[in-house]
Amino acid sequence: MTNASPRRPARVAVVSLGAITSQGPTATDLWQGAQKGRVAIVPVRHLPMDGYRTTLAGEIRDERRPRHRAGYPSGYRDRALEFALAAAEEAMAAAGVGVGTATGSVPAERWGIVVGSCNAGLLSGRHWYLEQLRGGAPDPRLPMFVPPQAIAEALAGVYRMKGPALSVNTACAAGANAIGYAAELIRWGQADAVLTGGTDALSDVLVAGFNSLESLSPEPAAPYSKDRRGLSLGEGSGMLVLVSDAVARSLELPVLAEVAGYGLSADGYHATAPHPDGRGASRAIQAALRTAGVDAHEVGYVNSHGTGTAKNDPAETRATKLGLGEAAGSVAVSSTKSMIGHLLGAAGAVEAIVTVGALQEQTAPPTANFTEPDPECDLDYVPNVSRPLDTLVALSNNFAFGGANASLVLTRGRAAVPPSPARDRVVVTGIGALSAAGVGTGSLWDAFAAGRDLGADENGIRVARADVDVTARLTPKQRRRMDRIGMFAVISSRLALENGALELDDDNAAAVGTVLGTGVGPMEAMEAFSRPLFDEGPRAASPAVFPNTVYNAATGQVCMHVGALGPTSTVTTGHAAGAAAITYAADLAALNRADAMLAIAADTLTDAVVDAYRGLPSGGYALAEAGIAVLLERRSAALARGAAPVAEVLGYGIAGDGLGVGRWSPGGRGLERAMRLALDGAGLAPSDVVAVWSSMTGLRGADDAERAALARLFGGGPAVLAPKTLLGEPLGAGGALNLALAVEAWARDEHVGPVLVNSSSLGGTHVSIVLAPAT
Repeated sequence: MTNASPRRPARVAVVSLGAITSQGPTATDLWQGAQKGRVAIVPVRHLPMDGYRTTLAGEIRDERRPRHRAGYPSGYRDRALEFALAAAEEAMAAAGVGVGTATGSVPAERWGIVVGSCNAGLLSGRHWYLEQLRGGAPDPRLPMFVPPQAIAEALAGVYRMKGPALSVNTACAAGANAIGYAAELIRWGQADAVLTGGTDALSDVLVAGFNSLESLSPEPAAPYSKDRRGLSLGEGSGMLVLVSDAVARSLELPVLAEVAGYGLSADGYHATAPHPDGRGASRAIQAALRTAGVDAHEVGYVNSHGTGTAKNDPAETRATKLGLGEAAGSVAVSSTKSMIGHLLGAAGAVEAIVTVGALQEQTAPPTANFTEPDPECDLDYVPNVSRPLDTLVALSNNFAFGGANASLVLTRGRAAVPPSPARDRVVVTGIGALSAAGVGTGSLWDAFAAGRDLGADENGIRVARADVDVTARLTPKQRRRMDRIGMFAVISSRLALENGALELDDDNAAAVGTVLGTGVGPMEAMEAFSRPLFDEGPRAASPAVFPNTVYNAATGQVCMHVGALGPTSTVTTGHAAGAAAITYAADLAALNRADAMLAIAADTLTDAVVDAYRGLPSGGYALAEAGIAVLLERRSAALARGAAPVAEVLGYGIAGDGLGVGRWSPGGRGLERAMRLALDGAGLAPSDVVAVWSSMTGLRGADDAERAALARLFGGGPAVLAPKTLLGEPLGAGGALNLALAVEAWARDEHVGPVLVNSSSLGGTHVSIVLAPAT
């Protein structure tokens, strides 16, 4: 985001593909299998399938082992990470553009990564957790590979990419969300090339969860058929290399397709089921068409979500009709999941690859296993046999748990340029906070100003737990299906809306969106679901708990209980997740994708999470819990409703060290670049900054790296504040905590003027935000 003079956005070219699925170990295998309608949903070999409704899935049999291990502990293997590495190796080898400074390459600082996943390193966490329960001594590095951000930073380390390295987790829409976000990074000049896609692997936890929901089909899924019996699961990864049109031209790269636009929306309806009328999903379709500058009648093919479940298929049919209007009756629609199963966070990526193939070959792949049409599913689903196409425009749709919807517009050979929206300024109008200091930003400031150390020793590690009475703010019925991270997200969001005097109703709900950042995610729910499963088997799997095991479950709870139905996403950028949520939300507001955005950061601690951190180098810092929500608005929309802004987001920068999981530059070079990018975007010089709210926590190596970066950028410079050394490191909520303190400081006439808010992950991803008092 920048307040500099407007620039025409870059067009975004797809220049290479990589995939590993049950169709085979390459993207070519995926397309050829899909085009032929070959069903690769088979009896599962590598997992015991006793006690489930099915023994079938889109299991990968023909594995292509990656050349790189990405720093993974020897003797262990995480299939989700290895699938991502394998697909990335194929895409990068085929890209025709390298990483570095040689001819035919893009500088490492201009390469980004955006990865979507639903379960990410679940298998690593499962292995570590079971070893702990058995009294063993698991490798203490394993927990570092559990969060989705580890996959992004592993890839960054393999290819030494030093631009933004980001992960998103909107469950089954994550792959599509990742591709759309990656395209935005290029479109608005934050990167020249991005490696993007999604990955997920089968596990007993995953199969037991869907089995408990009675969603699994005993035979290969038959989407849209009257006699369909549920979904089939799958596994694998899809990766794409996107570049700006300028890079594609200068290096004479073949353009397979363009990512012309994308759209996000929330249902705000149910934890697992889509809204039956399809209105939420239709808003994502319409938003994608608007950002791409495409008329519905131009769309010739839709790669549908198409799971084969009783509720999803009719709802998606209605969504397609609402999204495309009269044009829906003549468009070819098909479900790739009928052939490879549901790849969860990888689904949107592999289905985008199939959509690229459809545009290239002018062929609509079929919906396999189609039998008798369902009267409620009355579109043209290309049954069983592919057919010719004549179109320049296609849609790829994915709709997820928590009511998160994503739609991509892909084009090929279309001359029209997507429209260039006028950027608006973005202001902060409200903040809500829960922390170990209490409720509200005032309690945070009081603890910081008094120098209170909120951490208490728990068997050798300091922990600052947020002892908040949630019963005063949520009814028993509301709490019944929420875990603590969900409660923290909902309560802090309500506080932010109250603080900003913004009431949501039917007229404005779709104009208010949500982005949640979390570092470790729903570990409370994951443990509550998995422990009985490990002890007793599939019959112990709880259908009430399973929906909360996805990282975006808390975001979905906010949408349901607060009523925000605009763009929704969940970012999982490690300890920088809260700051990444703020920057993503600010961009969505600035680009007029929403009038207002709730940027929420939340993390809570379980004993297992504390044990995992205990095994890592700590340097004496305290772990903390927090839920902090920041209400961001387009300045014109805020002023039109009579709001009183308290701050303005002037600019931000995201940069990486490119060294891999759990590693950062000792000299702080990545953080320095992030700060310089933020200042350039804000149009400020270092001398304009009055204070830096640092990312320091007490972790010596990381803190020393930040000090080195600050010394080079500022010299003696502004005040450097380190609140997390006292208040604790609230994992992914740290950046939002610093922003809240900066705004509270101005209210107390402290450090008034432009400030930098820094946030860093433990894998060398750095986010720096320039914030100033509102004018």
